[in-house]
Amino acid sequence: MDKLASLRAFAKVVELGSFSEAGRALRLSRSAVSKYVGELEDELGVQLLNRTTRRVSPTENGQAYFERVLGIIGELEAADQAVSQSQAAPRGLLRVNAPMSFGTLRLGPAIAEFMQRYPELRIQLVLSDENVDPLQDGLDVTLRIADLESSSLIARKIVPIARLICASPDYFQRHGVPAHPNDLRDHNCLTYGFLSTGNQWKLSGKDGDHWIQPSWMLCVNNAEVLRDAAVAGRGIALLPVFIGEDALQTGRLRTCLDDYHAPPLALYALYPPTRHLALKVRLFIDFLVERFEG
Repeated sequence: MDKLASLRAFAKVVELGSFSEAGRALRLSRSAVSKYVGELEDELGVQLLNRTTRRVSPTENGQAYFERVLGIIGELEAADQAVSQSQAAPRGLLRVNAPMSFGTLRLGPAIAEFMQRYPELRIQLVLSDENVDPLQDGLDVTLRIADLESSSLIARKIVPIARLICASPDYFQRHGVPAHPNDLRDHNCLTYGFLSTGNQWKLSGKDGDHWIQPSWMLCVNNAEVLRDAAVAGRGIALLPVFIGEDALQTGRLRTCLDDYHAPPLALYALYPPTRHLALKVRLFIDFLVERFEG
């Protein structure tokens, strides 16, 4: 049995959910892929896949095995790349996940520039505000804007993301401008639903830290929606600067509580731990640091 071929076939079937699709991706026949996976199951003495007429999915043992196999394949690819010419242009597929708003407002132009720099590299970009599992979803790099919690993944900080408290001039005219964080309890607030602190806002100033549980009128998992609601006069929002800066520059939003600040978030690049970081991943992360630090 060609163990490596069997591992690659099994991983591709799990990733694509189909023997036929895996065969097309690996340029093998469906029967060849099925044979490789069957030999692997026979050697292990364990059923790795649930097979139906519509879809193939991993068993519990198969899912655990798949996660380990991804690491093995990644190590092999990294080892191959490490001994190849160090100046070789990156090739193949780079799979990236990023937050929706950051992807549409900032990452899109950067991706286009990166593609121009490395034209032989294909990029699959998935925008989502949900916390995905890079290992399980077969991603090379996951970008997150967060106050990062502990993780089994390796994280590299790209750039800090400042946040501002703001609302429309019309809202402030109708409801007044809060002078202290405690005043927010009497205001309509617009909150982001995926923060690790939940709906609590931490604001720090000369008089110390204040944890505020605002009375929210809108809770949503997309900051652009919060910005639009704030511009429409629906309440006060705590927004990343890159989300609200255009509205602030045009006067559609105004800041308040300028003597207080929320803890800055940061843009992180996360990737599974390996001893040899793939060239395409290293170049992409270095590019992001270069692009956004300036």
